[in-house]
Amino acid sequence: MALFWLMVVALLVVAAQAVLFGKRSLGKLFYTRRLSASQCHVGEPLEMIEELENRSSLPLPWLRLEAMLPVAFQFAGSADLVISEGTVYQNHQSLFSLGRRVRIVRRHPMLARQRGMYRLDSVSMGVGDLFGLVRVNRPMPLQLDVTIYPPYLPSYHMPDAYSSWQGEMEMRRWINEDPFLITGVREYRSGDPMNQVHWAATARTGELQVYQHGYSADPELLVVLNIELNEQMWSTVTEPAAAEYAISCAATIVDDLLGRGMKAGFAHNAIIPYEDEERAYIAPGYGTEQLYSILQMMAELQLKIRRPFSQLIKGLIPEDEQRMPTDILLVTPYVSEAIEASIEELRNEGMRVEVLLLPSVEQMKQNYSMLMEQFRLKGARPSSIGKTS
Repeated sequence: MALFWLMVVALLVVAAQAVLFGKRSLGKLFYTRRLSASQCHVGEPLEMIEELENRSSLPLPWLRLEAMLPVAFQFAGSADLVISEGTVYQNHQSLFSLGRRVRIVRRHPMLARQRGMYRLDSVSMGVGDLFGLVRVNRPMPLQLDVTIYPPYLPSYHMPDAYSSWQGEMEMRRWINEDPFLITGVREYRSGDPMNQVHWAATARTGELQVYQHGYSADPELLVVLNIELNEQMWSTVTEPAAAEYAISCAATIVDDLLGRGMKAGFAHNAIIPYEDEERAYIAPGYGTEQLYSILQMMAELQLKIRRPFSQLIKGLIPEDEQRMPTDILLVTPYVSEAIEASIEELRNEGMRVEVLLLPSVEQMKQNYSMLMEQFRLKGARPSSIGKTS
């Protein structure tokens, strides 16, 4: 009889702990996630910060967190984190226990490795009792967006003709700055007059900043990117690494031009979200805001061809006869007869057109792969966990 009652008590205890550590425990479990930055370039480090709080007076024997995250991020491993990577998403699973009335902060260093716009919105929490009789899962709705811009190319990976083209652009500019044209701010240099100090920017950055002026003869330069790798390509880009090199090349040119205080815009012939034509063209402008508008467009574009490059060029012919001619730089892997004809039409309209011919597809792939390997070797530090009561 004593054994019978012992078994009854044991069953009651098991049932009670199943109730305590089962579904009820999820009601007092809270989870948040944030990123150290919402925008970055490929190759730059980020940190995903998770906060878990158990507000219950009872500990959790075990807690499982599972998340589906884009493969665009390279995570460092840790003892309690298992990563299964696919072609589009990677599955993150971690299993650990959580004390009563405790909050932990988990920091996951990661590296951005793929251009694009991403949403990190999938997290599932699972808890259970000591004996595995009850398992309860609950999805956590999140909305965390991050934009990854293309990386800039080092000078030794840029096309050979780029340096000479830079020199020609500088020769066409006046030596003297226009004191009435302010394009932004920059760090103080020896010899800058003190009446040019931007005090608000100096207070914000903690370093002496001065006004940056434009030039009286600055051209309005439009960088036009051809996402087609050859004349036979008509839909999806078949060599993504080569196309990413081309995008990064265009990004490097735009950053360089705007950094010199010049006026730059951007256009391309790739597929864009919502098929909105306005999102495929940004008129030349100045400054940091212009740069990030163009980088945002570059992050959005997909590796599919929206229209032939020759048609895109024809569409640049100004409709307004009073419009001033614009310098146009075509960044393209090839020049066909149709492209030559379109270029001639632009020149007949009084527009200056230059062609920056990209390297061969194999060379572009090799250059971009080398750049990605450099980023990969940077890696990321192991994940860290901090506890607060």
